Amino acid sequence: MRSLALLAVLTLCLGARAQEPAECVDPFIGTTNFGTTNPGAVTPHGMMSVVPFNVMGSEENVYDKDARWWSTPYEYHNKFFTGFAHGALSGVGCPELGALLTMATTGPLTVDYREYGTSYRDEKASPGYYSVFLDKYGVLAEATATARSSAERYTFPEGTGHILLNLGEGLTNESGAMVRRVSATEIEGTKLLGTFCYNAQKVFPVYFVLRVSKTPSASGYWKKQRAMTGVEAEWTPDNGRYKLYMEYGRELSGDDVGYWFSFDGLAAGEQVEVRMGISYVSTENARKNLDAEQAADAPFDAIREQARKGWNEALGRIRVEGGAEEQQRVFYTALYHALLHPNLVSDVNGEYPLMERSGETGVTDGERYTVFSLWDTCRNLHQLLTLVYPDRQREMLRSMTGMYEEWGWLPKWELYGRETFTMEGDPAIPVIVDSWMKGLRDFDVAKAYEAMRKSATTPGAQNRMRPDIDPYIEKGYIPLGFYAKDLAGDTSVSHALEYYMADAALSLLADSLGQGDDARLFRARSLGYKRYYSPESGTLRPLHPDGTFLSPFDPKAGENFTAAPGFHEGSAWNYTFYVPHDVEGLAKLMGGRRKFIDKLQMVFDEGLYDPANEPDIAYAYLFSRFRGEEWRTQRETRRLLERYFTTAPDGIPGNDDTGTMSAWAVFTMLGLYPDCPGEPYYTLTSPTFDRAEIDTERGTLVIEKHGEGYIDRMTLGDKPLKNYRILHDELLKGGKLTFELQTGK
Repeated sequence: MRSLALLAVLTLCLGARAQEPAECVDPFIGTTNFGTTNPGAVTPHGMMSVVPFNVMGSEENVYDKDARWWSTPYEYHNKFFTGFAHGALSGVGCPELGALLTMATTGPLTVDYREYGTSYRDEKASPGYYSVFLDKYGVLAEATATARSSAERYTFPEGTGHILLNLGEGLTNESGAMVRRVSATEIEGTKLLGTFCYNAQKVFPVYFVLRVSKTPSASGYWKKQRAMTGVEAEWTPDNGRYKLYMEYGRELSGDDVGYWFSFDGLAAGEQVEVRMGISYVSTENARKNLDAEQAADAPFDAIREQARKGWNEALGRIRVEGGAEEQQRVFYTALYHALLHPNLVSDVNGEYPLMERSGETGVTDGERYTVFSLWDTCRNLHQLLTLVYPDRQREMLRSMTGMYEEWGWLPKWELYGRETFTMEGDPAIPVIVDSWMKGLRDFDVAKAYEAMRKSATTPGAQNRMRPDIDPYIEKGYIPLGFYAKDLAGDTSVSHALEYYMADAALSLLADSLGQGDDARLFRARSLGYKRYYSPESGTLRPLHPDGTFLSPFDPKAGENFTAAPGFHEGSAWNYTFYVPHDVEGLAKLMGGRRKFIDKLQMVFDEGLYDPANEPDIAYAYLFSRFRGEEWRTQRETRRLLERYFTTAPDGIPGNDDTGTMSAWAVFTMLGLYPDCPGEPYYTLTSPTFDRAEIDTERGTLVIEKHGEGYIDRMTLGDKPLKNYRILHDELLKGGKLTFELQTGK
């Protein structure tokens, strides 16, 4: 059935590409092979998402959330539906959110998800909408969303139907919830979330208000009772089971609680709707969000159309022509995924949770954003927002500097006002510098610079961003054995490489602000990577405290996310060329241009390149730093696109990392890529499409391609272009970038 729906989407995409780019999006791409995207309903950068939950309750599931480390509420191959989750993450590597589960059932009431879960069919998904038919109940379940609220519509068969809200289960590993009856058709409450990526104390609440469109014939709470023994058990008929509370009407709290609405005498085809507002501040704000974004009598279809319109406006800022139908679909789906995170955390009244000040609330006169997965997104996603969505990027820059004012540090991997310290480096620096260097300056740069300098100079004992900075400053590198974090172990080389990149960016900002001494200091520090280069292995290599290299040493150790001393989620080959701010210097270390090119080509030819991890994500573009070798960039980027980015459910090369892999595809298909975070340059490659129009702050940027094969000539405006690396300002001033291609290299 889904293949026929897919054919229809492709046909619509070809026929309506300029007016309806949402037709070219397939939200099922990336929903397997650990891509961890989902087909749920969401708006661009929306706080709310409504996601089908199919990762628990059945032995028939291929992947169960409790059987392994699992970080998504939906997996394409699973077929057991247990409800809609409200609020979910896309493309992350740790389990979190994916709670507030709503479910529609019929017949006798049961609140055990193992019993009420069902197989399903006829899934449909498009930007802002999802629907599925529940086999066990004959119910059509549909979902759409606004920025901070959701709407669900359930079409029932004749008889008795139920709406369930399960607060005990979810993707999150945190437990604890409260629910309160407000009226016959409205409930409110809160659910505790958090512990993302081993961080047991990084918890936070989500608040909700839920309304049903029809007065129920009965309603009540449930709670899972603890297992009891002896006389205690004899007095408890619900021992170890879910207890239904039929005569209780105040609030109920616990680890495994929920609420049910029952509707007797439903006619065939009768619809019951569920509306939910959420907030990370209070139930009062959840209600305000719901009331502000959905009128009491707003039809479901009108909300769905509003979501679709929002997506068409966002996706329509880039218009492409030419290419195969599947390439258009890959492109717009990638752009869709790149516009999910960071997402809103501020409510309609401007309130939001202050950074690392649990229980305290701030007020913004713009929008506050969250989910700053910066180790991932510092490389390309924020550069995409800067180019095409600068207003949103400005608000994100203000959000990051606001976090510094509230907490004393810029974010690293921030999640709903909590810093999880996930992955390495000081990644807010290249994000902020990159935007500044490209002309986004409507934020407090003095405060941002103060924050950057603090993390780059504070001793390790007091440094939340760089706890291992002391040897980095004293020796120019971080030795093995000095610092280890969580299950990743010693990742000293990975840490240092991130600091080098951040300091290179910081030196650019210092120079731009007239801080010459700082500019020289941080540039010098950024070149410390040279200490790690081993002529013997031809790679970067971990160092002992005395400056000697780790031995024995296997440069391939760490492949496929296995542990390896010095490196995090990668091998030495995945990290050795990760010096984007000094490619020419690295080539000199390796013995010159020819040896650099040959070694880099070997990484691709021998399968040492990892398309699913960030350190080597820009490798293909490094060839173009050397005149005459630019064709290799074009060949490898084309190969990578064709192999790893497809229209299949596994059409993303692993975890999307909150849109980072998708942003790589967007840039590469357009024919340009920001290969050094912080530097205001793009490296060019042959584009996928005959024509692309990109709306920017300075007008429409046009990219045209004539012919096929490799780049023969390029023009910017009316002038010939010889350099394959181009400044952001120069690109926008030129207005039109034209590629003339011919066969052969």
